[in-house]
Amino acid sequence: MEAISVTAILKPKEQLAERLLEELQKVQKASRQETGCLDYTLHQSIEDETFVLHEKWQDMDALESHIASSHYEEYRNNIAELVSAREVYKLKVL
Repeated sequence: MEAISVTAILKPKEQLAERLLEELQKVQKASRQETGCLDYTLHQSIEDETFVLHEKWQDMDALESHIASSHYEEYRNNIAELVSAREVYKLKVL
């Protein structure tokens, strides 16, 4: 199986960037400990408060396990009211 990359772009609602950052750091720490996680790096734009996650998973099974994890579900619930926009791209290398 081939590795799967994920790029997630999250724009916080006004005045909520710090709270969103806290949630992103929590899910980053837990995700890095998962079997099949090859990389999980958080970035913030230098132009605004947009956050970008770059993830790399061993294969689709590892990614699906991550999405089904309790810490990921908690993260999704916790950020629901913090983000104004969220885009997620699941990618393969060409």
